[in-house]
Amino acid sequence: MPSDSQVNISSSRAQLLGYICLCLIWGSTWLAIRIVVHDVPPLRAAALRFLFAGAALLMIAFLQKRRWPSGPAQWNTIFVLSFTIMALPYGLLFWAEQHVTSSMTAVLYSAMPLAVALLTPVMTHHKVPRRAVYAMVVAFGGMLTLFYADPSNSPRALLGGIAVLCSMALSAWSVVYAKQRLREVDSVVATGLQLLLGSVALFWGTWALEAHRPALWTKQALVAMAFLTVFGSAAAFVIYYWLLKKLQPYQLSTISLIVPLIALTEGLLAGERVPLLMIVAVIVVLASVRSVLRAEAEKDPDGSSMLLLKDRAQ
Repeated sequence: MPSDSQVNISSSRAQLLGYICLCLIWGSTWLAIRIVVHDVPPLRAAALRFLFAGAALLMIAFLQKRRWPSGPAQWNTIFVLSFTIMALPYGLLFWAEQHVTSSMTAVLYSAMPLAVALLTPVMTHHKVPRRAVYAMVVAFGGMLTLFYADPSNSPRALLGGIAVLCSMALSAWSVVYAKQRLREVDSVVATGLQLLLGSVALFWGTWALEAHRPALWTKQALVAMAFLTVFGSAAAFVIYYWLLKKLQPYQLSTISLIVPLIALTEGLLAGERVPLLMIVAVIVVLASVRSVLRAEAEKDPDGSSMLLLKDRAQ
């Protein structure tokens, strides 16, 4: 019979493996999105991904007999989040990756903990540490540098960067909104419902805006879509919620420091140009995110921080 120390070591190794897998999966989703939208209209690609991933999560919830939302307040929150954390942000994100490199997108999106820290006192009257405020100011300068460092410097690329920031801001608002209203709702069920409802809105967007654009399902597009659906959404969230039971939320939030680095490396390997000025800006932004996470962790050591990495599906 294994001793307690052996059990603890085995559990620690499993947590480390899960953490590494989550970083690799979510760090790779940005390049996968860029591959898909090269051949498939962006809203259609996002809608199909959410449809399959939502169905998979709800099937898991059904088999495990998880609790479904009850009462109009919880259902209203689910409906709101279906638009604000699913349909709108990822419609913008998939569209943006037609014009912005995957590495740039990942770095811009990595500032989400900063946006959450900025919105938290406004929406909840929950004070943010002064050090976090200073870090946000520094990060803002880094973000401006990122726009300046964009190698394409085209109007479309600028609009794409703005779309990514709007997507990130919507997701940050949704994290705070959900934290206040979905405490009693099962996370897997809530995510599955939001994905399915978000796919309905995205399919409507496809019908209204992309009817004239055919989808070219190349082998690369199919493989990237399968990766996004199976690993980027369904498998990643199973790992994420398991780790959330084992680790403190602010510990899990450190993934937001690693994901952009993986995306940046994969972008380089895929032939994306990354100028030196962009690398400097990346270091500034990620250092600012780290400072905010550390300040939040010191202020709230029991781990009830709102600064969770809420992928919902990079």
